[in-house]
Amino acid sequence: MAEEELEEKEYRWETGYEKTWEAIKEDDHGLLEASVADIIHNAKRKRQLERKQGSRLGMMRHLYIILDSSESMSNQDLKPTRFLCSLKLLEDFIEEFFYQNPISQLGIITTRNKRAEKISDLAGNSRKHVKELQALQQTVLTGEPSLQNSLELATNSLKLLPSHASKEILIIIGALTTCDPGDINETIRNMKSDGIRCSVIGLAAELYICKRMANATGGEHGVALDDKHYKEQLNAHVDPPPAAMRLDAALVKMGFPHHALHSSASDTSMTVCMCHADSSDESVKFMSTGYLCPQCLSKHCELPVECRACGLTLVSAPHLARSYHYLFPVGPFKEVTYEGDHSLCFGCQKAFSQKDKKIYICGKCNQTFCLDCEIFIHEILHTCPGCAANSEMYKNSTDKS
Repeated sequence: MAEEELEEKEYRWETGYEKTWEAIKEDDHGLLEASVADIIHNAKRKRQLERKQGSRLGMMRHLYIILDSSESMSNQDLKPTRFLCSLKLLEDFIEEFFYQNPISQLGIITTRNKRAEKISDLAGNSRKHVKELQALQQTVLTGEPSLQNSLELATNSLKLLPSHASKEILIIIGALTTCDPGDINETIRNMKSDGIRCSVIGLAAELYICKRMANATGGEHGVALDDKHYKEQLNAHVDPPPAAMRLDAALVKMGFPHHALHSSASDTSMTVCMCHADSSDESVKFMSTGYLCPQCLSKHCELPVECRACGLTLVSAPHLARSYHYLFPVGPFKEVTYEGDHSLCFGCQKAFSQKDKKIYICGKCNQTFCLDCEIFIHEILHTCPGCAANSEMYKNSTDKS
């Protein structure tokens, strides 16, 4: 109860009177560019510091996206409509999600007319999910959503996963009501006991039950102000959240299949891959190439995937490497005031000027970077160029890992 009371006092209109305009001051020439640059700099830096809190340990994520398909999603405050805007942003989100989390899985659930429907099961194929989203463009938006039915549908799949898996639900809701058959508080308690993290993005306003659900399960809750802010809210869920302390450490069996080529006499049999064996699509063709499972020799057309025959997780070395950087993230750089001591940014080779009030120094290689390169290194590259250029230092760091 104390946590809920603390959370309720965090609204801006309940805090003290803030004179935010005092942060904007004119320089000697009567211009505001310097103040605006400082505000942008502080905002970028604050976002960096927030992302560094806690260890990013959720390598194998299992995420269900629950998309509201009720009548309220036909509202045009997001162009062309809330629903079509959501579909477009979700396509980009799914592509980025699997790029940053290649050995994770994702599923999609829609809710309308007080019911929930599973559009796609948990799978690691981004093309499949994007195709299902594109097919939803002709969906008739009617009725009210049902949070409880949607959560129960997602929970029934997630609770069967092993204890070391990261279980997450992301709800996108535009309605201000929910029609549930039972007590949704019981569903929230079950999700908390099963270790399922539930986050919510509201498109209309903040709902008390959604805020309470996110707080109880350790998730995040936000309300999209416009399409740009909506995209930022989605991208915040690309990086894996800090793993729960009670998650068990376990060894996961994986296979690294080789690619069957035309030149290999033993692998040239013309077959349909296991990925499309049950597909009714007429475009599915017989082929001789593919990835052969090292355990049962079943053929698959792309990676990563879970073998349809033996259940072995099939990945490639680059997929594992892209997930690896969350275990050993690049440490925070030291922020120092620029006094003309350094001339060039080691990353982009841009010459520092008086506009660069702050520069950043890697604590291992002592190379200097500008703010843009510092953000790029921590958010996208996940490797310090200065440390990578030093062969001895890079070898020692990889040996320790």
